[in-house]
Amino acid sequence: MDEDQVPSQIIPDDLTPPRRRGRGLSDRLHGAKKALFTREGLIGNYDYAFLFRPNLPFMKKPTQPAPFFGLNDRMPILLALLLGFQHALAMLAGIITPPIIMSGAGGANLSTGQTQYLVSTALIVSGLLSVIQITRFHIYRTPYYIGTGLISVVGISFAIIPVTTGAFSQMYANGFCPSAADGTPLPCPDGYGAVIGTAAVCALLEILISFVPPRIMLRVFPPIVTGPTVMLIGISLIQSGFQNWAGGAGLCAEANPPSDFFALCPDITAPHALPWGSAEYLGLGFSVFVAIILCERYGAPIMKSTSVVIGLLTGCIIAAATGYFDRSGIDSAPAVSFIWVETFRLTVYGPLVLPMMAVFIICACEAIGDITATCDVSRIEVEGKIYESRIQGGVLADGINGVLAALCTITPMTTFAQNNGVIALTRCANRSAGYCCCFFLVVMGIFAKFAASLVAIPSPVIGGMTTFLFCAVAVSGIAIIARGVPFNRRNRFILTAALALGYGATLVPTYFSRVFKYSGDNKGLQGFLDAIVLIMETGFAVTAIMSMALNLTLPVEIEDVVTDTDGDVLRDDAARPANTTGKEMTEEGSVDAKGDKLA
Repeated sequence: MDEDQVPSQIIPDDLTPPRRRGRGLSDRLHGAKKALFTREGLIGNYDYAFLFRPNLPFMKKPTQPAPFFGLNDRMPILLALLLGFQHALAMLAGIITPPIIMSGAGGANLSTGQTQYLVSTALIVSGLLSVIQITRFHIYRTPYYIGTGLISVVGISFAIIPVTTGAFSQMYANGFCPSAADGTPLPCPDGYGAVIGTAAVCALLEILISFVPPRIMLRVFPPIVTGPTVMLIGISLIQSGFQNWAGGAGLCAEANPPSDFFALCPDITAPHALPWGSAEYLGLGFSVFVAIILCERYGAPIMKSTSVVIGLLTGCIIAAATGYFDRSGIDSAPAVSFIWVETFRLTVYGPLVLPMMAVFIICACEAIGDITATCDVSRIEVEGKIYESRIQGGVLADGINGVLAALCTITPMTTFAQNNGVIALTRCANRSAGYCCCFFLVVMGIFAKFAASLVAIPSPVIGGMTTFLFCAVAVSGIAIIARGVPFNRRNRFILTAALALGYGATLVPTYFSRVFKYSGDNKGLQGFLDAIVLIMETGFAVTAIMSMALNLTLPVEIEDVVTDTDGDVLRDDAARPANTTGKEMTEEGSVDAKGDKLA
């Protein structure tokens, strides 16, 4: 068989034969002509009906699977665009949620125009930085890489949301951010600038972590550490999602609003404003939730992988038909936008340094699990030097992307797992689809009216979507624990001790606010104490620290080790299992670290 006909998943891209790497100009022109001007290059023989065939009870199920497109296989242009658009839709909800939450009530309280800008920029930056991960660059004269060379699309890390929520509360309390005379928080763009400025500095930690051998990294951060940490991240976010579902997470959700202006949600000037917790708001969010469930049960493959976006669209249609939309922001938004249309003064906020470092450690651990899962569904090696170089390159790209994202006015970016589910459903791991995904994300971000429409979505609709997303994060943490942590006495004790403090800090987030009594003029000491308070009031950070410390210090008990008659260890129930990627095998297939079905 000619080497050009060998499926690319068998030939790692690092070991591609020289003739394949260095094709002449005439070969490239011939390939471009074939791709653009022939039916095989444009459309191919792919069964496009497979993507749109619903899973209804009376319909005949397909008897043959769709063809699999490996990493470097040739694929039709139309299919690449279609699957790239599917990848982009799968990413959309996860990308837009963090900027909407962090710039709104409970965050920096930015203006509508600034929030629209951040949503647009998040899409643009996600598309541009994903190109780095997908392309995979070799660092000259070193064994190191930047990027994975897989369909590793990046988005804003959810781990940053609980940290920034606590940081903004602290900023308003200590006067870093302004408040009105009645205590109402005012817009604080400098606070947001402090968040991304601190992130740009702390991202250097993940860059350093990338040069640690992956095997050592997994021993320091095994599933008994990453599992409960990821679970607590999701649990801490569900509160904001459910508050939005009931009408809003701002001042209108308080039992005693600071003024009559917030007696209704989101305020009395909004169209169709109602009291927080009204049945209409709950029903609007529930329509999103039900649509997501129906897509999973009866939807075609393209609907299943974009079910969250379809649910969001369903809620938007109902909200628009019943008069909940405010068009003023959409009408006033510019036609196009790009990076740096709005800027923020970058500073380093001392109390946020330690929590932000914890965020980047978690991002590195998540990246390892996501990259391994992507290798698995892409049908390439999940062990050996090339696999380890993908891990190293992916974590390094995540760290570099954290710096670049902050300079582009966006909070830390990390590799997302949603695309693994798309790869498994469509059987396409080809990087052409990944590049098309990046193209669509950038286009979505450039058209500012699209971002303005997303910002104008009523809070109950956003709440119905984000509650599902955040709970999926929590469930993925449970999956990591269930698959990678043997439930012996030692591990149960570690989980109990770590989750006790983590749950407490999550459910009672102000429990540590009165521990320190210092009120002097020493800003350095005050900032250090505020950092400790912020760490102790961040549930997932407390859980990560406690589980890591206990796992490294508690000895393995005799009952946890099974030996043969010669004394050789047959099974060590307390040791890290061979599969530490956070994937859980179920009767229906495998599930990655974010809860997406792989196969």
